[in-house]
Amino acid sequence: MMDKIALLLVIIGAINWGLIGVFQFDLAAYLFGGQSALFSRIFYTVAGAAGLWSISLLFRDREPVKE
Repeated sequence: MMDKIALLLVIIGAINWGLIGVFQFDLAAYLFGGQSALFSRIFYTVAGAAGLWSISLLFRDREPVKE
């Protein structure tokens, strides 16, 4: 469950970075009141933590798919 939540947050963060790169539009800052607003900082922190958590997904053994 934690892996799926982390992946979802990483995807949302990646979309936000894509918007910044292409359109110079920070969706999180827009929604939460600017980059230095408390909720924006919380979002950035949680998305960053999700990214760190997702690194562990690269190094885990996967169980083979049973058919």
